[in-house]
Parts: sequence; C-alpha cells; structure tokens
Amino acid sequence: METSTISRRNFLKLSAMGGAMLSLGFYVPSAGKEATIVKTTEAEGFGVELNAWIHIDTSGKVTIFSHRAEMGQGVYQAIPQIIAEELEVNLDEVNIVFAKGDNKKYGNQVTGGSSSVRTTYKNLLKLSATAREMLMEAAANRWKVSRAECYAESGHVFHKPSKRKYHYGELVLDASKLQAPEQVTLKKRSEYKLIGKPLRRQDTRMKTNGTAIFGLDKEIPGMLYAVVERNPRLRGVVKSVDDTDALKVPGVKRVVKVRMGVFSTYREGVAVVADSAWQAMQGRKALRVTWDDTGFEHQNTEQIFRRQADELKNNEGLSFKTQGDVNAILNGASDKIDVVYQTPYQQHACMEPLNCVAHWQGDKVEIWGPIQAPDWVQDYISKEMNLPRENVIVNMTFLGGGFGRKAFMDYPHEAVVISKVIGAPVQVVWTREDDMTQGPYRPGISYRCEGVVTNGEISAFKVKMAGQNNDHWRGGPKDKPNRSTSEGLLKPYFDSIKNLSIQDIPFETPIPTMWWRSVYASTNGFAYESFLDELAVAAGKDPLEFRRSYLKDERAQKLIDRMQEVSGWKKRKKGDGFGVAITECFNSTVGQVVKVSKQPSGGVKIDRVWAVMDCGWYVNPDTIKAQVEGSIVMALGAATMHEIRFEDGLTVQKNFYAYPMPRIYDIPPIEVYIMENDADAGGVGEPGLPAFAPALTNAIFDLTGKRIRKLPFDLNTVSS
Repeated sequence: METSTISRRNFLKLSAMGGAMLSLGFYVPSAGKEATIVKTTEAEGFGVELNAWIHIDTSGKVTIFSHRAEMGQGVYQAIPQIIAEELEVNLDEVNIVFAKGDNKKYGNQVTGGSSSVRTTYKNLLKLSATAREMLMEAAANRWKVSRAECYAESGHVFHKPSKRKYHYGELVLDASKLQAPEQVTLKKRSEYKLIGKPLRRQDTRMKTNGTAIFGLDKEIPGMLYAVVERNPRLRGVVKSVDDTDALKVPGVKRVVKVRMGVFSTYREGVAVVADSAWQAMQGRKALRVTWDDTGFEHQNTEQIFRRQADELKNNEGLSFKTQGDVNAILNGASDKIDVVYQTPYQQHACMEPLNCVAHWQGDKVEIWGPIQAPDWVQDYISKEMNLPRENVIVNMTFLGGGFGRKAFMDYPHEAVVISKVIGAPVQVVWTREDDMTQGPYRPGISYRCEGVVTNGEISAFKVKMAGQNNDHWRGGPKDKPNRSTSEGLLKPYFDSIKNLSIQDIPFETPIPTMWWRSVYASTNGFAYESFLDELAVAAGKDPLEFRRSYLKDERAQKLIDRMQEVSGWKKRKKGDGFGVAITECFNSTVGQVVKVSKQPSGGVKIDRVWAVMDCGWYVNPDTIKAQVEGSIVMALGAATMHEIRFEDGLTVQKNFYAYPMPRIYDIPPIEVYIMENDADAGGVGEPGLPAFAPALTNAIFDLTGKRIRKLPFDLNTVSS
C-alpha cells in the first residue's frame, strides 16, 4: 500500500541487519489451540512463517500487516485501535499495510462472514501486550530497576520514581534481543482508553482527499486496458468473431479470445485491449461475436419460482434438523398455517465495479485489485496457470464494496490470461452492465412454512427451503442439506420448540450464485421471522413477548428488554404500525423494531427504525452504528426496490435505472443501540441486515392487516 511509511523491501533489509526493529507475530499450531507469540528471529523454529506481524522501528513507528481487505466495514480502523490499546501508543502512530495473498503465512484471508475482528482480536491483543511488556523490560534493564517500577503510555516507557522515560524507538534494539514472555496480562474492559470509544476512522481522510488507492486507481508502467465481451446468457462458447471494425477504433491494440474460470466452471469471452478504458469500450461496441450457448436451459424467472413451488409441494427434501413428531401433528391439525415466502435473486451492485490489474512476467505474475480473498486468488491462479504458488503475487487495494462478489476468482483470472497473451500489464475493467448481467447473484429462494398453534403455544413448526446451494459452485456435496438452512434463526428456538423440522430441497439452475451480505440469513430471516409473527397472531399474543417466551437465554432476554425500552413498544396500540424481528448470524444477534404509517396519497411510509445489536466484545461503536445503518439501507433496497429477473436466459436489469438503489430521501431515521456484555466478539458488517425486511412487513401487517410474503414489494402501492 502506498500509505506505508516503510516498504516491505526496506523492512526486510532492516530486519536482516541484526534487529533494527522489534518484529513479532503469532503462530497458531492448529484449530482451537492458543496462539504462540514469537519474534522474527524465532519463526524458523516453528517451520512456518508467522500469520500476522507487528513491527516497531527505531523511530517508534508501529506497522502491522493486515491480512484482510478493507471494503468499507472498518477493519482499517479496528485493527490499529486494538493494537494501540494494549501497546500503549497513540492511534496515529499505528500504520496498517495490506498483506499480500499467502494463506500459509497469514492463515485464512477471506474477508467474509464478518470475521476479521471476531476471529483475530484475542491474538492481536496478546500480540500488542507482548510487545509492550518486552519494551518495558528493555527499559527496566537499561535503568537497572524493577520492571514493576515502570509503566507504558503514549509510545514511551516511564520510570515512576525518577520520572525518566524512553521512547519506544530507543528500546526496540534491546527489546528485540529478549525472549517473548509466554503469558501477559491483558487490560480489563474498564481500563480501555481506545477500545469501545467512537474514534474517527483512519481511512476517512484518505478516502476524501483522494490518496486512498482503490482498484480502479491502480496504475503501473506500460499498463494497457481491456474490456471483455462475455456471453450474455452466462454460458456457452465463442462461435465466431469479427473484429474488423473494432481494430479500426483509435487506441485499440489487440482483440483476443479469453477463457476465465470460477471455481469448477469456465466462461469464454473476447477481450478488446487499448490505450485507455474508454477506447477499449468503444472497440467492444464495434465487435461482432456469435455465441454457441446450446446445451442448457434458457431460464425465465417465472419458471424458476414455479419449479420451486412444485418442489415445496411435492418433495420432502433433506433433513437439516428434525425433532419430535412434526408431521403427525401437522397432518392431524384442522387449523394449521401453511404459507409460502419468496425472496428474489439479487445483485451485489458494489459502487466500484469489478476490475483487476495483472502483469505476467514469464515465470511469475503479479496482481493488484479490489480482492476479498487474496489467498484464494493465489491458489487458483497457481493451479490454472501452472505457476509455483510463491510466484503468484496478489496485492490488495481498498474495495469500493464487496458483499461477497469480490471473493470470486473470475476477474483476476481474466486479467492474468489477457496479460499473458498480450505480453504486457493490463487492467481489466467491468462496466456496470457487465457487473449486473454476469452474476453471480444471491439465489432466489422459496420457503414453505407450516405450523400449528395449540393453547397459545407452538405445537409444530416446519420450514422447507428450495433454492440454490452456494456450496455446489465450489464442489460441495449434493447429498447433504445446505449447511445454512437455518442461518438467521436464533439457536434457543431449537431447545424451546419440541416439534420442529427444517428441510432443504436441493434445487439447481444454470444461474451462478454466491454469497451476498449476510448470506442465507438475508432470505431465511424474512421467512422465519415473518412466519413467527403469523404464529404469534394465531396465538393471540404480543409478537415480541411471544418471541421472548421461546428465547430463554439471558442475552436474548436483555436484548428484548432493550428493544422494548428504546422503541416504546409497550406504549403502542394494536394497529399503530409496529413490527419486530430478531435474527442471528456470525455470532451476533440483532433485534429491530420498525414503525410505519399510511401516506395521505396512498401507500406506506417508514417512520423510524430501532436496531439493537448484541455483538459481544466490540472495538468502535461508531463503526458498528455505520455498519448497521448501511445494512438497513441495503435491506431496504432489497425488500422494496430491486430484484434480478431473467427472460430467455438473459438478465433483464442492466444498470441502476432498472435496479434502483435507495436514495437519501428514502432512508428513515435509524437509531442503533449496542448491548454491553463480556461475551466473545461477534460479527458486525452483516448481522444488521436480515431483521429489517421481516420487521418492516410485520409492521405493515400491524398497520394494514395485509401480510406480505413475496419480495420485493412497492411501499407506494401497499394498501389495506
């Protein structure tokens, strides 16, 4: 990253000069084992490279290599905030540099599942506390005093009795010669000076003054630009190409056929290479390509959901979870609830379209771009291009949104293939239309929900899901249920509902699908929480108290208390337009209350959203609030504005004019509240999304009596 004050090359030179800086990392021997903190000079004894580094140079500057991407979720702020806390340095003295792709060195580098903080924070706290203790020991040795007489603060070690002090930079040489302590004492949360505080993000200034480098900003000497014409039906091969007119466009250099891979599938395309992206786009318009896309069904949206409906009616599916005797109760009930919920295909629609720079150099290739999974890209390119893994160098830039799409390998692979063919560095740029029409998408899913309420209690609860399994694109087993079939549903329900069945019906189409923000919780949450609301109405009970009766663990009870308090839930009256939903994913629980009212001109207006998040241990409340707000905005668009539809195998929506994003005037007031507890950290970037849609539709039911079971819907046409 250009923001680093010390290059990787210079660091390696310095570290080779006998300890010019204190360099620590942590080594995790196997899953479930505690990390061991070691120095650079000790790493060889473990037989592997360390999976995280912290460096302090002779100026006192702290540099950490971040193995995860920054795509707006706040990792660029959170990691320095964690490090600075236990290290006792000022936040502006911590510099973060994106690590290169290398899962042997850094472990899992996939930025997804809201995992960047929750899976590393304990090791980062221990790492920085270890560095602090070594610096304090080095100072005590110099002064020939007891370590207990010293303390660290603001990048210095102080001697209490004499008030003498050393800057960290003056101590790194001595500290680098010490043995890293096996045990260190971490601060109590009550002692934190930085963690838990709403500090300004480190990357805000860079992103507003233009110094932050996103993928589209990356330039290297001699770089050309390419756009690719791909089969609009997502499959098939190039039958013929007429590039006569394309080569006449000023600036166009080459027209080449390419084949790019995504997991176990491949796509063909025709690349136009030019001096600028604009020239390449004009050249592509002049291409004449004939496609052979026979051999697979050209899907229509109506056909897909009709097939799903048939499967839900006639197929029992694979059992994800079954307890009690659900079917017997359902078959014997005269008043069972039997309804279908449906959620559409969705595009990721990142504000920064896909792009990637690649430079093929014969025996190696170097890649730069907005990449969510640099280690996956490294492994994939190594196999596809028959290169040693260490000769595939993957560099991360900032991402203008990711939401799972930029964990795919197709666009980096495409850039590498083109660079190899033309013998020059190239940046492949996807237009908005490319991004919209080529997928992959969040899968469209249908749910059949059956239930029986007896004496105000759930006596049977059954949900069947029919939708594409994202794991199948990665070669996952097709004889097992989707591992995310219940994602979004709180775990206490499994203990409190005695007769329960959750089934997954395998469902395939040629349409490529993959993760979308909050993954299956974004669709499951709508079905499960809407259905629970229907059961509460059938039981004649308050929807929130109905949920409380089944969510018996202490954290859930406190979350519900907080939801009632902030929203004024107990003061509302039936028909006031209040709706509620509570969902869980990535070890965090979020409850939302939505208030709606009727518009004089017709339709419904969202008056306010209250969101309460329990994510356990957390770093920055401002980041949490921003992520929950952003999740609600994204959920609002997905619920009420946009969907991807298919006709004759073609994607209908090609740009924002047909796939509208929520505008600022669409956004209701949002209040976000964070639960305080000592639980382990949960995710933040995604769990705020799933609860919104069901809370909104439940509120509309409360106001109008109309139950919405299919997304998206138009707020302006909802009526009583």
